[in-house]
Amino acid sequence: QVQLVEFGGGLVQTGDSLRLSCTASARTFSNYAMGWFRQGPGKEREFVAAITWFGITTYYADPVKGRFTVSRDNAKNTVYLQMSSLKPEDTATYFCAAAIRGSSFSGRYFNTATYGYWGQGTQVTVSS
Repeated sequence: QVQLVEFGGGLVQTGDSLRLSCTASARTFSNYAMGWFRQGPGKEREFVAAITWFGITTYYADPVKGRFTVSRDNAKNTVYLQMSSLKPEDTATYFCAAAIRGSSFSGRYFNTATYGYWGQGTQVTVSS
């Protein structure tokens, strides 16, 4: 079992930056690829960013490319989402998720079904 806890959400203004953190209870954190998803009011959960086990490869959804950066520190069992130039449409609950290491991750990182473990979410609100 892996437990995930997100930190860092809050209320910010358009153009501000915010960094989310997600800490995992996994014994070997590098056994898991990590993803960030978000869910806005009345919307489905959508992919935001993902990072492979040792941080070599990252993936981003088109709306956040160039503004968000995903990274990880395996020594701290933590994955980060640095968000810059925030927009009101970024308002959502942000979830981190963990997927057990596998060779097919590159083809399914964007799919919620790929991830077996989820955090409880942290709210990000961007005011205009």
